[in-house]
Amino acid sequence: MATQPTSPVGGTTPGGLIFALRALRHRNYRLFFGGQSISLIGTWMTRVATAWLVYRLTGSALLLGIVGFAGQIPVFVFSPFAGVWADRLNRHRVLVATQTLAMLQSLTLAGLALSHIITVPQIIVLACFQGFINAFDMPTRQAFVVQMVEEKQDLGNAIALNSSMVNVARLIGPSLAGFVIAALGEGYCFLIDGVSYSAVILSLTAMRNLPSQRFSKRSRVVQELRDGLSYVAHFSPVRSILLLLALVSLVGMPYMILMPVFAAQVLHGGAHTLGFLMAASGLGALIGAIALAARKSVRGLGKMIPIATGVFGGSLIAFSQSRLLWLSLILLLGTGFGMITQLASSNTILQTIIPDERRGRVMSFYAMAFIGMAPFGSLLAGSLASRIGASHTVLISGICCVAGALWFASRLGHLRKVVRPIYVKLGIVNEVARGMQAASSLRTPPEE
Repeated sequence: MATQPTSPVGGTTPGGLIFALRALRHRNYRLFFGGQSISLIGTWMTRVATAWLVYRLTGSALLLGIVGFAGQIPVFVFSPFAGVWADRLNRHRVLVATQTLAMLQSLTLAGLALSHIITVPQIIVLACFQGFINAFDMPTRQAFVVQMVEEKQDLGNAIALNSSMVNVARLIGPSLAGFVIAALGEGYCFLIDGVSYSAVILSLTAMRNLPSQRFSKRSRVVQELRDGLSYVAHFSPVRSILLLLALVSLVGMPYMILMPVFAAQVLHGGAHTLGFLMAASGLGALIGAIALAARKSVRGLGKMIPIATGVFGGSLIAFSQSRLLWLSLILLLGTGFGMITQLASSNTILQTIIPDERRGRVMSFYAMAFIGMAPFGSLLAGSLASRIGASHTVLISGICCVAGALWFASRLGHLRKVVRPIYVKLGIVNEVARGMQAASSLRTPPEE
């Protein structure tokens, strides 16, 4: 693919589709993109199949929350330590190991389901094991992006393309899962997922000439963890982004685990309905990811974070009151769009402003905020839904997300002032500002 001339603002001269796909110029990223695209379709099939299987076996919204909790709590517990190791170990080798273990987990789930001996306790144990794998995989995978994309001006595009990839899979996977469950049963979804992991494992092993990784200085794990926590706590842009992300993950994201309840009880449908609901959210997210991929620069993403969070919360409020399938599908477009726009914008800004030697640790806190808070949200949502109903639970979730968007918007002016010297240093802002030498250091960011 022909390269485009770079621009001083950290992008490339606009060139239509080629410009929107510019990160694919890098061979290693192109391999990863292809393999992961296949694997993620299987992942989304497993998510839908697991939720439907649990609800079919138990009919309990609370147990849906418990299974969600079991699958995500390991990320909260182990991600900070995994981030330290992501800065110490070869990230490429770690990813090969985590993807192989995830494949074995899915094949085990498939074997139990196809043998018709699967139980909810077994699902909980396997979900917990997958969560443990994700605790190491997610921060490592996020930190590894900069090694696959050698030119930093293409980093934002690569993150947006990652989001597009996830949401194409999120569009295809749930729809496919609905048909497979109806025709063959949940076990075949798990089997397809297990086989699909081979694509990303092969793509990782085919990578060549990866740039050298800047490893953190070896000290005690607890000391390195404390250093990463101190960096996050005292650097207000990172702290604010992660706090909002944690809030949305806690109160907003768990709407996904209640989808079987909406499909069966609120909209009076079946597995097909669940697939359509999940696919609608995925389509909205895909639209948001494509819009981000077409952006020329990281500039302006800060204001997108509260806007997207507000759209997400508002769509949840409206969805909670809908009793019509077509209206619910339209509203879920908004939830998907808002969710992925906030998530990808936050990720891009973080990856731009943090130093490489702290990247694994910061992205581990990102994983904690995004996935690690979700188990508490899943448990809370399942418990609330069993008492006040799924609709009222999602209504409360949406209100909390809108409140979080307003809080972040109120801090935006201060955060821009803190981040601007870093953008100047990186050449994203085309100006030479006097007296900014100390403030523009990536290693010693200004404190609030």
